[in-house]
Parts: sequence; C-alpha cells; structure tokens
Amino acid sequence: MKATPSKAMTQLIGDVRNAIPFDTPLSRLCDGPCTGCSKKLLEFLDTELEDWELRLRQGDVPTLGDIQRLAKRSRKIYGVLRRNGLVAN
Repeated sequence: MKATPSKAMTQLIGDVRNAIPFDTPLSRLCDGPCTGCSKKLLEFLDTELEDWELRLRQGDVPTLGDIQRLAKRSRKIYGVLRRNGLVAN
C-alpha cells in the first residue's frame, strides 16, 4: 500500500530531523574552514521543516514535487555539513 503524500512528507521531515544535527552548538558550527555557512543552512532547513510541519497540521497536502524538492534540499545541506565535519558519513 502506498503512503499518502502527507504521510510521506511527515516521514521525510522525521528522517531529516533525525539525520541532521540541528542542536549543534554555534561554537562547533563556526569552528575551522567550511565550504558553506553551516549555521545559515541549518537555520534555513529548520525553517523549511517548521513551515511544512505547520502546513501539514493545517491540512495542506504536499505534491510529489514538494516532497522531492525538500528531499533534494536536505541531501544538499547534509552534504555540506558532512564536508564541514558536522555529520558522519
């Protein structure tokens, strides 16, 4: 049985929140060389996730494109965080 778009988005949000260290201290985020601003990327992604959580609670149904865009954005940000040494491979 296929998951509904809302369930798929909820699952994606949960997976992203589990995989990405949103609670990393600022002193660690800005420690050493980086290939992108980890702090800004984490803030941006957290805002995106919060927006979708609110929209889902209000009954908004995401499209497959919405799910794919959030997944792609999350993968890219995860890659930057990995290159910056904030997440393990």
